[in-house]
Amino acid sequence: MSDNSSSFMRSIKAVAWSFLGIRKSSEFQKDMANITPLHVLAVGLAAGLLFVIGLIVVVNLVVGK
Repeated sequence: MSDNSSSFMRSIKAVAWSFLGIRKSSEFQKDMANITPLHVLAVGLAAGLLFVIGLIVVVNLVVGK
């Protein structure tokens, strides 16, 4: 696996943990050394968008349009 894709996968993992609000301090320090802000921004925006779309779908299913 190349360094760039490794950094991107680590960014996905970091964003996923941040959505839960739990993270070991040692893992956080490794993330800061290995990931790029651009990757975190891209993954964070995509994850936020997917979260909002998921909420809309759930609400539409519950309301029963």
